[in-house]
This record gives sequence, structure tokens and C-alpha cells, in this order.
Amino acid sequence: MSLKSEQGRRASDELARALLETGALTPGWAGTFRAVPRALFLPDLVWAHDMATGRSVPISRSDDPAGWERAAYANVPLVTQWDDGQHTASAPGSVPTSSASMPSVVAAMLRDLGVSDGMRVLEIGTGTGWNAGLLAHRLGSGNLVTVEIDEAVADQARQALLRAGLHPGTVHGDGGGGWPEGAPYDRVMVTAGVRAVSPRWLEQSRPGGVILAPWGTHYSDQDALVRLTVGEDGSASGPFLRMVEFMKLRDQRLDWNRFRGHVPDFPGDADVSRTTVALPDLGDRYEPARFVMGLCVPGCAHVVNRSDSGTAKAWFFDLTSRSWAAAVFRSGEPEATVYQSGPRRLWDEVEAAHRWWVGQGEPSHTRFGLTVTAEGQRAWLDGPADSWAV
Repeated sequence: MSLKSEQGRRASDELARALLETGALTPGWAGTFRAVPRALFLPDLVWAHDMATGRSVPISRSDDPAGWERAAYANVPLVTQWDDGQHTASAPGSVPTSSASMPSVVAAMLRDLGVSDGMRVLEIGTGTGWNAGLLAHRLGSGNLVTVEIDEAVADQARQALLRAGLHPGTVHGDGGGGWPEGAPYDRVMVTAGVRAVSPRWLEQSRPGGVILAPWGTHYSDQDALVRLTVGEDGSASGPFLRMVEFMKLRDQRLDWNRFRGHVPDFPGDADVSRTTVALPDLGDRYEPARFVMGLCVPGCAHVVNRSDSGTAKAWFFDLTSRSWAAAVFRSGEPEATVYQSGPRRLWDEVEAAHRWWVGQGEPSHTRFGLTVTAEGQRAWLDGPADSWAV
């Protein structure tokens, strides 16, 4: 698509107008959104992702140019790669591994980044290159370095940026290491979900600089956008802004196969008890309870299996031992049956975390924050003075 496409220009204007009305896009970014069209950075085959159903529908530019154009400027996430590029069919693959984020999410993150003229930015996760293009247009190509771990994705993004007349530093490499050759940076923007903030990002940031990243725990797929300010001592601290969900950094993905040996037979010799905690108490996809459980029960992975009969089984697995727990919820029953095995009493920890959260007035994620030092990561409620390791 040419930058001069009249249809593309109208669609880009309409998208910018809609984002301005919602407040996701600020006036300072509006001109850039109009000048750097999302469609220029998309491959010919994309998969429009429905956030409500979780389904991804393929749309081919050659087969359905009008549908492809609508998807390009719609406020929906578009999957652009499956299974680290190993999947090449038009049907969806198993795991989405690269995407074009929702325009509203992109706009809001750029707003929260808080850039101004002359700032140098490091972007972790180039993806399609659209976010890098927006930053390069706003700040100048020489003030941006973007790092992408997938060589094919990096090459495609580089070509798209060139078509847009933009020339930021586009690096094929592991974003966890940052890019020291371009340091120090005023801003580090991470466009993949992280479970640990890399110390390299702190080292390569100026004091007073900002690291903006979707952060979460292995407890769930949830991420919350955290805005960390780097201190003179090299630590960084800041609040969670809102819930998001991003594809995870490749070396920080959770491999569920690691738990195959945890439960050789169910329930085996597990201890059995009952609980009045209900399944909704544990929180759903974007609810704060689920996020807080991850903060308060570190090193724990959690998943819920549901059956057509109305039974749901919530699993909890320890990341460092063979400890596990399962709570079985049956429709219409006031109590659930709990099974626990191993030295770590995972359900007891989850139940205690839920009681604590309720006792604090059920605070949302925005009252929590994160502090990162060379020693690790610590979460806190209302302020970093009282914090705990995560």
C-alpha cells in the first residue's frame, strides 16, 4: 500500500479520530498516526483476533482486499505469525507468536511513555514495525533502536520501515540484553509480556528514565502495564496502570510440559480438604483478583479446566518443586473439594492471599506497583515501603 493511497488516508484519519474521542490517542500523536498507516506494516495474510471468543480468523489481502483493508484499520489485534514461524497454513496455528496490537493499546502505551523531542528510545519487540515507525516519525529515526528476536520478523519490519521512509536502528537480537551500543536511553518500551524486568534495561537507562512494560507472573497469562522510573541508584519503581495481555518474551514463556510429572495419578496420596472459596473468587481474565493472586503466591502456575457437566478444576503447580494443588468446583455445591500434594501447600497460600486481598478492601491492580533492583523484583500495595518478593 502506498502512503499516498486515498482510501488508506481516509481510513487512517477515521482511526485517529476514533482514538482521539476515546482518549487513547493524544493530540500530540494524532499527526503521526495519520502519517504512518498501520496497513503499510502488515503482511498479506493476517488473522483478526476476537478478544471475546479467542478465535482468530484469517484474512488474505489477495483474496479479500476490502476485508483486509477494514481489518488493517480496525481496533482489533491482528496475529501475524504462529508457532515462531513454523506454521505456514492459512488456518490458525497453535500459538500466536507475533502480532499487530490493537491500535487503541498502541496509542495508549505511547501516551503513557511520555516522550518529548530529543529523547532516545529503546523498543523491545519490533513485531510488524508499526510502533517503531510511529516512534521514529515522532522523534526522528536516529533516536530509536528497536530489537526483534525473530530474524524473519525483523527483516519484514525493516523493509516496511524503509517503505515508510523511516530508518531507525532495527536490530535482530535478544531484547532481554537491550542494545548497549545505543545507550543511554530516556525511555525503554517493551511490547511483549515479561515475567522479569531485565537488569540490562535498567543499566542502559538514564537516571530519571522510564521503562514501560506489560508485566505479570506465571500464575496466569495476565499482564498489567507497569511504568517504572529509574533512580540514581540504578533501581526502578512505579505503579501498574491497567490490565493488558501481550505475547510473552520467548525466553520467559511458561512451558506447561514441565508439569507433566507433577500428578502421575489423580488424586493419588494428596491431602483432601474443603473450602468455601468459590471459583469466581479467584478472578477471571482481566479481573484484579487473579492478578493479585499471582503477586501474593509467587512461583506458582494456575489454570482452570472446565467440563460440560458444570464441573471446573482449578490447578496450581509449583515452579521449583513437585508440589501441586487442585480445587474441584461442582455446580450447585456450596463447597469445593481441595487436593494438595508436596511440601508446599499451594491452596493454603492461595486461600490466604484471597483473605488478605478481601481484608484490604479488594484493591484493584492500580494500587499495586513494582520495584526492580539488582537483587530481584518486589511488589507493593500503595507504596514501595512495604513490599514482598515476586
